[in-house]
Amino acid sequence: MILIYGIKERLNPIKGRLSDVIHGSMRDVLGMPEDKRAHRFIPMEAVDFYYPGGRSDAYTVIEINMMAGRRPETQKTLIKTLFERIEEELGIRPVDVEITLHEQPPHCWGFRGMTGDEAADLKYQVKV
Repeated sequence: MILIYGIKERLNPIKGRLSDVIHGSMRDVLGMPEDKRAHRFIPMEAVDFYYPGGRSDAYTVIEINMMAGRRPETQKTLIKTLFERIEEELGIRPVDVEITLHEQPPHCWGFRGMTGDEAADLKYQVKV
């Protein structure tokens, strides 16, 4: 699951395009299937969204939750790909994007009535 935070007036108009950029990056770098998109947008009022100095109102936070297993090189490639594509496709400078990856062991995931370590039918590889 991916959580995306930003100022409502900036985030709402680009939600679809940003979702496409994120999902395309996940597919290209991690091999995620086309139908594996779980994005949650959290548009916030400007008065509720404080961001660091030197950033603009385009500041966007992306939190990616996934099962543990990806190599550090793969994780870094995903982050760098997101920075590049978000700037190319949406014009948001890398200084205005914060990305965090949160990995949990498969037994900490629950979906379709089972835990992640019980799922034998995933359409993607976790250890990439």
